[in-house]
Amino acid sequence: MSASLPVWVLLILALIAANLPWLSERILFVYPPKSGVKPVWIRLLEWLLMYFVVGLIALGLEQKLHGQPHSQDWEFYAVNLFLFLVFALPGFIYRYDLKSLLDK
Repeated sequence: MSASLPVWVLLILALIAANLPWLSERILFVYPPKSGVKPVWIRLLEWLLMYFVVGLIALGLEQKLHGQPHSQDWEFYAVNLFLFLVFALPGFIYRYDLKSLLDK
């Protein structure tokens, strides 16, 4: 297996995971909300949870490919957080801008 394939798989997984909270109306993708509409703060918590899930998957891939994870400073995690935020932009725009136009 080449070293670039897991990177591409991880990037695609991160792109999908970052958009899932904005596209799903279920809490943690299982439970329907009592009010029928999922609040924004729950979407943000789910988004943060997905960030950590993708980070754990990346850590596992690095462990599998290199034997041990490379230690990182806070800058690495800050850049990853903002990259995950940029990945979530299409789902956010769809949920709060485009969906209302399409429903009309």
